[in-house]
Amino acid sequence: MAKALTEVLRDWEAVIGLEIHTEVTAANTKMFCGCPVEFGGEPNTRVCPVCLGMPGSLPVPNRAAVDWTLLAGLAIGCDIAPWSQFHRKNYFYPDMPKDYQISQYDKPFCERGSVLVEVDEDGINERIDRADAAGVTLADDGKSYATTIGITRIHLEEDTGKMVHLGGSEGRIAGAVNSLVDFNRAGTPLMELVSEPDLRTPEEARRFVQKLRQIWLALGVSDGNMEEGSMRVDANVSVRKRGETDFGTKAELKNMNSFKALHDGLAYEIVRQAELLESGGRVVQETRHWDASRKVTSALRSKEEAHDYRYFPEPDMVPFEFTAEYVEALRARLPELPDAKKARFIAEYGLPTHDATVLTADGDLAAYYEAAVQAAGADRAKAVANLVLGDLSAYLNSTGLSASDSAIGATDVAGLVALTEEGTISGKQAKEVFALMVDTGKAPDVIVAEQGMRQLSDAGELEAIIDAILDANPDKVEGYRAGKTGLMGFFVGQVMRQTDGTANPRLVNELLSKKL
Repeated sequence: MAKALTEVLRDWEAVIGLEIHTEVTAANTKMFCGCPVEFGGEPNTRVCPVCLGMPGSLPVPNRAAVDWTLLAGLAIGCDIAPWSQFHRKNYFYPDMPKDYQISQYDKPFCERGSVLVEVDEDGINERIDRADAAGVTLADDGKSYATTIGITRIHLEEDTGKMVHLGGSEGRIAGAVNSLVDFNRAGTPLMELVSEPDLRTPEEARRFVQKLRQIWLALGVSDGNMEEGSMRVDANVSVRKRGETDFGTKAELKNMNSFKALHDGLAYEIVRQAELLESGGRVVQETRHWDASRKVTSALRSKEEAHDYRYFPEPDMVPFEFTAEYVEALRARLPELPDAKKARFIAEYGLPTHDATVLTADGDLAAYYEAAVQAAGADRAKAVANLVLGDLSAYLNSTGLSASDSAIGATDVAGLVALTEEGTISGKQAKEVFALMVDTGKAPDVIVAEQGMRQLSDAGELEAIIDAILDANPDKVEGYRAGKTGLMGFFVGQVMRQTDGTANPRLVNELLSKKL
């Protein structure tokens, strides 16, 4: 690709719609049988006559999977269909043992929802003419914007099995390449969410999927593990000249199993299509594969003609009818969702938008933070946030642990904040204490006592140190009094050096200001 994405987006507008497949792992068993839903394991060990499509076996719908799908729809403002049904989607691929898939066609469970997507200054350069774009709200600082992405539908179906293609001598049988099938995944409840073509940049697409994953995790509908395939994304993308309203010819992208892959795959494809059109070429409607190692897309198969799946109503299941009472009972189960939690953190704890956004992006971290605030006191909510987003997050990232699995409890974080806020230890000492908490598992007050880490807050002792420093640097004292206020940092540094970093910074600044 010769051009950068931002350069292309000055002349071209991308139109992106996503299909997001999410395994309903919360249902525990498969969609139409009692086989367990788990990742991995010996191939073809979690199967039965129903999910293997044996003659005479009959499907029984998993009520929990249906309820979780309706909850997902309610969480993003979808209308719940009062009447719905399953269809047979006929296709002859080896990863479906029945040679058809039980899915939904024209009567999905959920329709017409929306998700608010916020893009901060890291991704705002991908959006051109954002202030004039329909549905886009630019922040007052001009460094972020929000846009609403429409949801066409959420329907429920059964997942396919997994194909494994073996190459080399070990994969050859009678001179042919050997392909194996694992049906452990076949029949797993799978929600498919289809967005409207409202996304305009790879960054919006990335944040949209991240937001959906946060909502699904808050609900508990799925573990959302993209690496294990619990959440998979396909994208339809086309480009058109800025100002045009007609859609261009789209390509479908597959094999984007991470947020980075989604962003990079879309970015490459947008540039590829724009350069092809600029050179007089024609975009072909096709399915393309994202190669993360080479960072390119390549053609898989043509989609010039829509595949005829010959849908017809599933004859072995009656339709579904949901009463208003049933839907409202499900709605009552909705937990506090990420956007609502973020707004509450800002209002209740006085957190900056950035802090609240990061904390509520991970439900586990948000719960940990609130437990720490409860122990420390709401007046220390910002100090707790600083520690959780700083040292604690760095520790969790380096160890791969979640907040709930952390060896450092929320009450220990609250205790460390209290020691710092009360002036018992300095901020520098707090970092040392935290490192020792990680290494030893001891409580912060125990570590402070054992290490003799009390902060020097004796005004008389500090005054003597400050007087000696001022006497030794008369030229800098004169410079400060002449207006070079930046020299305050020099004096504070000298005091800290003299006290091995144990001096109370607040008291040091007060005494220096008075004496200078």
